[in-house]
Amino acid sequence: MGVNPSLTISDGKPKRARRTRSDIVKMFKQNLPLYIMFLPGLLVLIIFKYLPMGGIVIAFKDYNLFDGIMNSPWVGMKNFELLFNQSQTEQIIRNTLMISVIGIAVGFPMPIILAIMLNEVRKLWFKRVVQTFVYMPHFFSWVIVGGIVLSLFAIEGGTINKWLSAVAEPYPFLYQPLSWLAIFFGSGIWKETGFAAIIYLAALTAVDPSLYEAASIDGANKWKQIRHVTIPGISTTIVLLLILQVGKVMDVGFDPIYNLQNAGVMEVANVISLYIYQVGIQRGQYSLTSAMGLFENLVGLVLVLMANFFARRCNQGLW
Repeated sequence: MGVNPSLTISDGKPKRARRTRSDIVKMFKQNLPLYIMFLPGLLVLIIFKYLPMGGIVIAFKDYNLFDGIMNSPWVGMKNFELLFNQSQTEQIIRNTLMISVIGIAVGFPMPIILAIMLNEVRKLWFKRVVQTFVYMPHFFSWVIVGGIVLSLFAIEGGTINKWLSAVAEPYPFLYQPLSWLAIFFGSGIWKETGFAAIIYLAALTAVDPSLYEAASIDGANKWKQIRHVTIPGISTTIVLLLILQVGKVMDVGFDPIYNLQNAGVMEVANVISLYIYQVGIQRGQYSLTSAMGLFENLVGLVLVLMANFFARRCNQGLW
């Protein structure tokens, strides 16, 4: 029998020989088109994600535009002390956590449910039509979504209040905290669920169809097949996306909050992203808001590490 020259035997165990420089060059040339396609995304990531990290130092300085980042005086932890001594900081962090946690609890399962429902559709034309309609809202800007929400729920001229006025007094949906939160979460789910379901639909294509046949032969109905075959088949994807979502707990997102907030609901709508815009951009307190941004990202990092730790205990960790 011949021996594969690329393998060597050491301590009774076969080991693959080291790649030579020529092998690496050959592999690079073979994959050069893929590297070229990957390059723009890599540059965007470096320029807009990694290079700006140097600005973190602003959180530890009394920054002003004339002196610049390097020449502004160093103040250490003074910005953090000032930040956490403000009376509104506790409310801002509490609102951010509340909206994020409720958003994950309510919104995270929706793409999974939608993907499973679409996966069960057997009429291909109907499936494509539904997919088109549920994907479309993702491409609307939050300015457009805010306009739609206003046209539906405004006190004067809103479609819902026009219907409601026939039997009762108009209700200020956008000016009551509870109804505003319901509208906020509902508009987010409507906008993003369809597009987020794409990942789960792709994961469902990897589930072996023979598992459904075996389950059907064993007498499992459709619900049991979903519970014992479909969901376990995409569990790795679910855990991965959940870990990434947990890392964004402190990041509600500026666009939805800014376009849907108003003075009547600031007790629940005042979150970190809105605070950074109002205090940093409008008032020019860059050091203070940089400290808030650094705190936000550190909390997100800790939460990602914790979520991954617990996921690893179930053999589902991201790394």
